[in-house]
Amino acid sequence: MPKPDLDPLLASAAGRFGTPAYVYVTDAIDTRLADLRATLGQWFALSYAMKCNPNPALLSWLEPRVDLIDVSSGGEFALACAAGWAPDRASFTGPAKRDAEVQATIAAGLGELVLESLREAQAANRIAAALGRVQPVLIRLAPDRVPKGFGDHMAGRPSPFGIDIEDAPEILPQILALPHLRVIGLHIYSGTQCLKPAAIAENWRIFLQIFRDTCAAQGLTPQKLVFGSGLGIPYHPGDTPLSLPDIAADIGPDLSAFRSEPRFAQTKLVLELGRFLVGEAGYFVTRVISTKASRGSRLAICDGGMNAHLAASGNFGMVLRRNYVMHKVGGGIGEEKVDLSGPLCTSIDKIGGGVLLPPLAEGDLIALHTSGAYGPTASPLHFISHPTPREILAEGGQLRDVTRIAPALPTPG
Repeated sequence: MPKPDLDPLLASAAGRFGTPAYVYVTDAIDTRLADLRATLGQWFALSYAMKCNPNPALLSWLEPRVDLIDVSSGGEFALACAAGWAPDRASFTGPAKRDAEVQATIAAGLGELVLESLREAQAANRIAAALGRVQPVLIRLAPDRVPKGFGDHMAGRPSPFGIDIEDAPEILPQILALPHLRVIGLHIYSGTQCLKPAAIAENWRIFLQIFRDTCAAQGLTPQKLVFGSGLGIPYHPGDTPLSLPDIAADIGPDLSAFRSEPRFAQTKLVLELGRFLVGEAGYFVTRVISTKASRGSRLAICDGGMNAHLAASGNFGMVLRRNYVMHKVGGGIGEEKVDLSGPLCTSIDKIGGGVLLPPLAEGDLIALHTSGAYGPTASPLHFISHPTPREILAEGGQLRDVTRIAPALPTPG
């Protein structure tokens, strides 16, 4: 549940800027960063995977606080640079990079191109040669297994991401031989949204062994090795938040032993993470437009639904739909079960089913927690042309409208 002083902030954001709205609380991100550095900072630098939330104001706020940034398109690279990130602090991942994107990012001074295939490496080599450059690259590897406990697997089965580890002995020498690419390290991101410390530690041990074996086989002394974090956040009632100290206690000795090996003594280890950094700092605030009874159920119809928050509707990679943690802003007396839907003309536009909340009335505000990642840009904002959500940055209690995508209709000033 929210801190006692959060509801006035959320109500103020809704009153000043309209709903639906995302509110990003930077104090919560600062706390998360401090926890990460206190527990894992002795081993890792931090990289922000901006795909989870590319709001330009948030990117600018993060720039002095996070070491590196990962982009997954030429558009994201341009957004990051416009927000103040130096090009050489960026890595560029993604399984279908277009030649024009590769050309533009290399020409701009991209830090590392993350290679996902031999074809991509050959194309990058040709482009770098035409530019008269030697481009630093990381090779993304796909392990042959991912431990149980991860919400999404990007390895261990057929996948567009990276080079399968069993194919690496044949492919990597060909990449290493390309004259306009300089292989400075390796990258693995094999699973996401894990809430089990033991599974995360096991996954990183898989990474460590792959890094050891691959570097030894290819005679590579890496400057950088990227660990896809996989750190999850508690979206649903009953989810147990991750314990960073438990992760550090489990994997710390392995990381220290790895860093003591001569080949890796000067290697920068990078922890790439997105939702774990910003997800729990965001709240989605939607207003009840009307309520009704229907065949024994109570319904509340809200001004923001699947169009503004696809993930909360259960239609963004969720196999079985589960409610997000949510609350009625301002609270109330008693509880009743209510189904929450959005404004769209489709039966799948639901943001809550059988949720226990104080009785709702027209005009009430509902806040969905853990909404700081995969929000507006991961949602079908233009379906049925409802107003797009506002984005509000809350810095030390001060609210600022940082909406990236202009609303379709006027909202309160």
